[in-house]
Amino acid sequence: MAIRGVHKIVVEVSDQERAKKFWTEVVGFEVTTDAPYGDDGGRWVEVTSADGMTALVLSTMSEDAKNPEVRDELPTANFFFYADDIEKTYEELSSKGVEFPARPEKQPWGWWAMFTDSEGNRFALSERNPTS
Repeated sequence: MAIRGVHKIVVEVSDQERAKKFWTEVVGFEVTTDAPYGDDGGRWVEVTSADGMTALVLSTMSEDAKNPEVRDELPTANFFFYADDIEKTYEELSSKGVEFPARPEKQPWGWWAMFTDSEGNRFALSERNPTS
């Protein structure tokens, strides 16, 4: 049995409600789980992409992670989202107020862009099947 793809991705956030609103109302994901978790009154908040292929766990950020040193020109997440048409996706999300540090650009390995969510996380976005 081989690994076939990403199933769940943990995204640390400082405000679960604000993050849930961003991922559902702006980006178009659906809340699939919002339940109590742990003994400290925490919640397990999970949102899933429209195609059901990607689930994000919006996890409350640990104290140690609140002040990480990161470079502004790189994503803070260690994965890429994909889109069929990256320029169209850029235009659509930009029109909804999503911040992109720069317009999508073509790299030797294909088109890519980076966007920022409501929590300041930076995500890479590429085309799943890059074309020339």
